[in-house]
Amino acid sequence: MCGITGYIGSREAYPIIINGLKRLEYRGYDSAGIMMYNDEKIHLSKTKGKVSDLEKIVAEDPDRKEGSIGIGHTRWATHGIPNDVNSHPHLSQSGNLVIVHNGIIENYDTLRKELVSRGYTFKSDTDTEVLVNLIEEVKKERNCKLGKAVQLALNYVIGAYAIAVFDKTRPNEIIVARLGSPIAIGVGEDNSEFFIASDASPFIEYTKDAIYLEDEELAIIKLDKEIKVRKIKDDTLVDANIQELEISLEQIEKGGYDHFMLKEIHEQPKAILDTFRGRMLPDSGIIKMAGIDNHLNKFLNAERIIIVACGTSWHAGLVGEYLIEDMARIPVEVEYASEFRYRNPIITPKDVVIAISQSGETADTLAAIKLAKSKGAFVFGICNVVGSSIARETHAGAYTHAGPEIGVASTKAFTTQITVLTLISLKLAKSKGNLSDSDFRMYLQKLQLIPKKVEALLEIDEKVKEIAAVYKDAPNCLYLGRGFNFPVALEGALKLKEISYIHAEGYPAAEMKHGPIALIDENMPIFVIAINKGHYEKVVSNIQEIKSRAGKIIAIITKGDVTVREIADHVIEIPETEEALSPLLTTVPFQLLSYHIAVMLNKNVDQPRNLAKSVTVE
Repeated sequence: MCGITGYIGSREAYPIIINGLKRLEYRGYDSAGIMMYNDEKIHLSKTKGKVSDLEKIVAEDPDRKEGSIGIGHTRWATHGIPNDVNSHPHLSQSGNLVIVHNGIIENYDTLRKELVSRGYTFKSDTDTEVLVNLIEEVKKERNCKLGKAVQLALNYVIGAYAIAVFDKTRPNEIIVARLGSPIAIGVGEDNSEFFIASDASPFIEYTKDAIYLEDEELAIIKLDKEIKVRKIKDDTLVDANIQELEISLEQIEKGGYDHFMLKEIHEQPKAILDTFRGRMLPDSGIIKMAGIDNHLNKFLNAERIIIVACGTSWHAGLVGEYLIEDMARIPVEVEYASEFRYRNPIITPKDVVIAISQSGETADTLAAIKLAKSKGAFVFGICNVVGSSIARETHAGAYTHAGPEIGVASTKAFTTQITVLTLISLKLAKSKGNLSDSDFRMYLQKLQLIPKKVEALLEIDEKVKEIAAVYKDAPNCLYLGRGFNFPVALEGALKLKEISYIHAEGYPAAEMKHGPIALIDENMPIFVIAINKGHYEKVVSNIQEIKSRAGKIIAIITKGDVTVREIADHVIEIPETEEALSPLLTTVPFQLLSYHIAVMLNKNVDQPRNLAKSVTVE
């Protein structure tokens, strides 16, 4: 991990690559580097730190900017600590080959020992330097061109990768390949220039045409020629499918907001609306979802539904469990994708597996999908990125329409995932006869109002900021919720941890008595979801238990509630809605709270330390 950019054409490559790296900063990284080729000479610049640090190094020598061919990288450390030497790009021992690499080469140690026995030495601790020298050894041993050498070398590799490789003896081409880590190729007019990136954001102002490599595919990119795409395993030539990009430059800029996270929190009304627009027709009492409609019997006859996801998507899956079981009465299990494949799960052809991922590239979720498919289960994907690996690997699916999410801490992806899960639950419930026509229409009408209610809720931003100022220095926090809002408590705690680095835990409110109550004193803030639905009286009792131990209560309540207002230290009101739809509202104050606390603590909100937006390694 984490970001790759590259260019070959007639323009000056440096500004394209360096701006591309800035566009990829949202993915998270700890070092950056760039290779420029000009006049038969490779100029390599790399450093621990930010892209801005890299720019300063390059500025010291103007020659480092020259050239119309180059590749760049932002690294999130896997093998070897973050430092200048371990940063990418890496050179082969001869100095002829240059590589950038996302992913992990699992058998790198075995390969390294073999290369050492053949006289190779290594400067870094990375698996990537092993890979570039393996390619060089194969090229020398087989006396072949770079493309063939990369293909043959990758057949010795176990692991995941997206790579771009350059050979100064063949300066009119770049080789790219992928397995388990995304790579996109932007195609200029008449093949006069090509762009390489981990996603399309670095080159959207230059071209709308892109090729997304599939797993185990390699592309030979040559100036003024059509891209050749081959299968790595058997060298079969495959069609290079050029797609038209759907994102715009405006979508990935801050638009006047201080941070992408704040912008994306405020984009949620539109994102939720876009996600159900065209799928939900309240006046007609219809939900239309092709991925469900075309496979309805798979869901209706399923013995159980298994939801696999990681992080925030796992929390959305927990909300989905409550929704599907409550409405459709189908048993649901929610699994961490990272554990699913390693615990020898029982999966049968009568199971439906729903895989959730914002990026559609999460390595653990992709591995879970492949396992489920191998056992005969029907796999349905929910993701945000069109053409992503999960969209291609699953049997059917539904896109969220959140638009690009740049902030590492997910916000609008969470609410749009819940929106899709709500639509699925309602559709299955209606199809199974578990919801009357009147109740079904009621839910559709209430769901249609959610974007406006989120919009109104965002107007409490200043009040949330005031609460954030009170608790920004708390070393620990508890988040409590029940029923549909227990997963929201987990998500609220995760948001605070991710961007402010304050320790926080989420619990079902009733579980507080089974351990966490020992932590409560006058210094412990407890954030409680106490809306007047579901188990309201039980939550009020839990709040009383906290107050009797001097805990500080910050409660999310339904507008007009008096009972909790009189007990709590602070309250945040949300508009009234059905309990099943309330997570779409209750999560918003927690997002704002985490954001403001992180800003007040001077944290890097959009790029929190140690985190990556798209986790493409296991």
